[in-house]
Amino acid sequence: MRFLSATAGTNGTIKTTPEDFIVNEITPNGRVLELSRQYTPVELGEQERADSKFTRFILQKRSWDTTGALVAIAKKLGHGKKSFGYAGTKDKMSTSTQLASIFGIEPAQLLNIHIKDISINGAWKGEEVILGSNIGNAFDIKIREANRSENAVKIIDELEGVFPNYFDRQRFGYRLNNFRIGRLILENRLEDAVMMFLTDSSNEVNKESNEARKRLSEEQDFRSALAYFPKHLKYERTVIEYMSRYNNYANALRKLPRGILLLFIHAVESGIFNTCLEQRIKSDDTGSSAVYLKKNKFGFPDSDTVAADGSEGFAAAPLIGYETHPKYLSEYEDSIMESVGIRCEDFKIKSMPELSMKGAFRVLLAPARNLLCDVNSNELRLKFEIPSGSYATVLANEITKTESIAMEAIIRES
Repeated sequence: MRFLSATAGTNGTIKTTPEDFIVNEITPNGRVLELSRQYTPVELGEQERADSKFTRFILQKRSWDTTGALVAIAKKLGHGKKSFGYAGTKDKMSTSTQLASIFGIEPAQLLNIHIKDISINGAWKGEEVILGSNIGNAFDIKIREANRSENAVKIIDELEGVFPNYFDRQRFGYRLNNFRIGRLILENRLEDAVMMFLTDSSNEVNKESNEARKRLSEEQDFRSALAYFPKHLKYERTVIEYMSRYNNYANALRKLPRGILLLFIHAVESGIFNTCLEQRIKSDDTGSSAVYLKKNKFGFPDSDTVAADGSEGFAAAPLIGYETHPKYLSEYEDSIMESVGIRCEDFKIKSMPELSMKGAFRVLLAPARNLLCDVNSNELRLKFEIPSGSYATVLANEITKTESIAMEAIIRES
């Protein structure tokens, strides 16, 4: 990915320990949560609803991702994990606080649970927490081994309070093949999508997994694959087990969690967006657009409200879907979509309609509010607040310049 700033990066590593990556959610009312603080609904500007079947709570965790923490809580309560609601996911290698909700459990039950490195910092009756309902997240990040730490302040000055709003690496999978799998689904090539998910070893780093994927690719024998596929590849094994009994590739994919299936389609949207943004940065063309998103009262973009022009909001680009109007497609989208053979209407997926995408908008440059940097020898400490859906790791990487995904290569290889 191309960087917005010209100054050489500081180098360095993040997430050495969970304490090096602190994430505090910004609630819908604009309150930044704090670690180890007990909250009441009044302190968060909320109203308790005694008649509600939902309990809202503040979840603090260390070395737990959001899903894993909620599963652990569900087991303690003897409750189903699908009863939880949350605004956004937080990484495992972090210390974080966030707002969540659960159906059918009393506040006192939550407050009385004890799980290592998980705490409930307040619970009360209220409305369900909806995905994406948080304003954003506040970060406190430590960057170690930054041998050009003096460059950090220069880079921050160049950024002028914004950074490229790329989707980060995890959107494309650790094998970097989510885009290709998603494209195969859009093309209704479901057998190829299944086989790529199971057998692609181009970026597989685990030797046992690599050998298993190659063997299945050569033998095409699902029944025997169950005997040698590694146990840690649980999703692959689920698909293989189904294919060992049935010959239905659409339903084999449906054995995966819906969130993973959607990630394949989101990877196509994200890959097009990232590549367009790369080209815009190369052409110094990030300020003009066919669409702008209004600023909300917190100074962050409102993804649902289109502004009249750039004076009222942020330049944005489409996340392609079947409802994306041609007037919002720039020369960048047109060129990339033509090169990979993708059309807007392809996102209406007849073979798997539950994965169809209408489309949306995403700002090109995301604001970084209250961006502060403390330099201490070869160690940096960054503090900032960014909108929901933007990646702190992308901003950190703009400063360190230690990693760059070749988006155009990922798309060309598809």
